[in-house]
Amino acid sequence: MKYDFTSIMDRHGKDAIAVDVVPQPDAAGNFVMKPLSEVPIRDGLDNIPMWVADMNFPTCPTIPQAIIERAQHPAFGYFQPTDEYFDSIIKWHETRNGVKGLKREHIGYENGVLGGVISALNVFCSKGDNVLLHTPTYIGFTGALTNNGYNMVLSPLVKDAEGVWRMDFEDMEKRIVENHIHATVFCSPHNPCGRVWEKWEVEKAMELFKKHDVFVVSDEIWSDIILSGHKHVPTQSVSEDARMRTAAIYAPSKTFNLAGLVGSYHIVYNQWMRERMDKESSLPHYNDMNVFSLHALIGAYKPEGYEWCDELCETITGNIDYACDYIAKHFDGVEVSKPQGTYMLFLDCSKWCEKHGKTIDDVEKAGLACGVIWQDGRMFHGPCHIRLNLALPLSRVKEAFERMDKYVFNA
Repeated sequence: MKYDFTSIMDRHGKDAIAVDVVPQPDAAGNFVMKPLSEVPIRDGLDNIPMWVADMNFPTCPTIPQAIIERAQHPAFGYFQPTDEYFDSIIKWHETRNGVKGLKREHIGYENGVLGGVISALNVFCSKGDNVLLHTPTYIGFTGALTNNGYNMVLSPLVKDAEGVWRMDFEDMEKRIVENHIHATVFCSPHNPCGRVWEKWEVEKAMELFKKHDVFVVSDEIWSDIILSGHKHVPTQSVSEDARMRTAAIYAPSKTFNLAGLVGSYHIVYNQWMRERMDKESSLPHYNDMNVFSLHALIGAYKPEGYEWCDELCETITGNIDYACDYIAKHFDGVEVSKPQGTYMLFLDCSKWCEKHGKTIDDVEKAGLACGVIWQDGRMFHGPCHIRLNLALPLSRVKEAFERMDKYVFNA
């Protein structure tokens, strides 16, 4: 490969929560950040960060180059996003997703995807309204919606005969009607399940939302991390109604490991919706771009970024193939639906725990004790689940699974 996806980075002392803390349940069942230094680990082992959804790969070189070049100019005053910023976004979506007709006026800045979700919901809803989501559910949605006075109505995803997560359209419609729902947060690709929705699935969901006049916030932050054999379908692309009914939120942060720089953007074609979202996001007076996040995006969306992203997806595909094969062969009772996108696994440990008389707390603690720093799936409405990050060199993935084998699932 042209780019480095094998070096093991030392992130200690570099402001990385992945190697400094881990969320743990307290006595009341709430999850709090606990310093990793307080988590006991077996002698001779180090910690392998596999929880928070950032990557343990060095980012595309054109990104620090762009930041350094801008930082060499000794003035950092007020600024506006440049034509190059908007043109980079337009070209990225046209090249990678076949998007046509995207213009500068359709693009708006967001400090983060969750902020964009709330700005859109504040346009679509009143406080106290019901909002449809699928479960398992990204913990960020839970916190953002709850904190802003919205009630989540959850429609469970179900596994088909091949173990693939699917939307239950009948259940979705039932919940929309019974709860008088007119807004939904649609996660595409899905976090934490890793589904990359097929075009017919997106079309059917959008037909249902049109039928019941449900506005859509589509979180597509994972849309660049698509595994071999799959293709992302932008929610807005399946029909003219979907184009005008949907606020889609994107960011280079998940793709290029830039979460610490802060910087996302929305794509909204509906002028009525767009103007009101811009107003909502402006009300707190802090939803403003950082000059370095501007140049980071431009650096990410250079030609090298396209190549880097392709190699990333190839690397993640290999890691997921290895992990899912290892689980099937060695972890009897642990189930996982093979992701089609993202770099996360969502392990269902229900059968293993039942067979061995253990709880998910026991599983989590055993993993932490051997340095596998993973995430409790209960945060994502997975009652006996673990969420596991595979965005790290394959050598570390292999080491982590050998530890799980020896110290957790076959101890």
